[in-house]
Amino acid sequence: MLNKILFVIGTRPEAIKMAPVINAFKRYPKVDRKVLISGQHEDLVKDVLKLFDIPFDHDLKIMVPNQSLTQSFSKIVLGLDEYLKSEGRPDLILVHGDTLTALGASLVSFFNQTTLGHVEAGLRTYVKYDPFPEEISRCLIDSISDFHFAPTERAYDNLIKEGKNPDRIVVTGNSVIDALLYVSRKDLPFENKALEKVDYSKKLILVTTHRRESFGTTLEGIHQAISQIVQNFDVEVVFPVHPNPNVRKSVEKNLTNLKGVHLVEPLSYRDMVGVLKKSYLVLTDSGGLQEEAPALGKPVLVLRKTTERPEGIEAGTVRLVGTNKEDIIRETRKLLEDSVAYKKMSQAVNPYGDGSASEKIVAFVLKNYDK
Repeated sequence: MLNKILFVIGTRPEAIKMAPVINAFKRYPKVDRKVLISGQHEDLVKDVLKLFDIPFDHDLKIMVPNQSLTQSFSKIVLGLDEYLKSEGRPDLILVHGDTLTALGASLVSFFNQTTLGHVEAGLRTYVKYDPFPEEISRCLIDSISDFHFAPTERAYDNLIKEGKNPDRIVVTGNSVIDALLYVSRKDLPFENKALEKVDYSKKLILVTTHRRESFGTTLEGIHQAISQIVQNFDVEVVFPVHPNPNVRKSVEKNLTNLKGVHLVEPLSYRDMVGVLKKSYLVLTDSGGLQEEAPALGKPVLVLRKTTERPEGIEAGTVRLVGTNKEDIIRETRKLLEDSVAYKKMSQAVNPYGDGSASEKIVAFVLKNYDK
């Protein structure tokens, strides 16, 4: 019998992708829904939960400036273990993706012999340090999980190859599409007034960078490519700058005071969706944007050497351009100048689902608890 679910959330992407799942359980009032946030992206997570009208029950408040991955991880494990001791074990813990919070919650679930479900299971690059530390995190989470919610058939196949029980895996699509469509239909005004200064009559490029494996000269090269693009083409760039000081240092060095470049603080999810709707194309090292942008017909150039989301490449919605400055400029030029190439990407079918992932997750969970 399913009486209580604990949803554990650390970062904004987790909150975005878990929110529609949490809300999908609203139709079953006998199931007690508890939401715990770790504080990895504390304010950003709270902002997303507010947008989806989801209260949270506990905040671990793990973050302090400049702490190591090990320090963050240990706080998550200890804090969540204390929470379970005081509040009691749920029947099911649900985690999402590949973050430190998801990994910590998975281990605590195992130590407390609690059933674990993994939303967005089965993503792989099979490269140990790329992305770092996410690749190993998601492999470990899947090794612990009892239920695997795979977003695509490829993710399902990865899990089968690794020996997971097919009866405990379901292909759902990605719940980020559920969230995106929910918010985009609201057509909300921008909260960040800096976005009102953008010239939307020009082709707009949305840029995001934050990957740890790119810190240093690689990231500087990416930002230099953005600088050249703005100077060579009549475009506008909106760049929500990640708070990590390694990112900010490179952005300030290479992109400050450039005409057409709008450096803004990290956007609320509603503003990010609003900018995405107005964008012509997206340059990013984000995983989520590889899934979200194609749902709105926006081509994505991925600023990474590998991706755990090859389905977009195969479908033609995404192109993996790497981190070389010349390659980034060349591929961006192609989409800005070649209308046929642009149309081919923008009209390709998004492989990440139709917005019904949350309902499929709920149905699978309830079916397994009715047995």
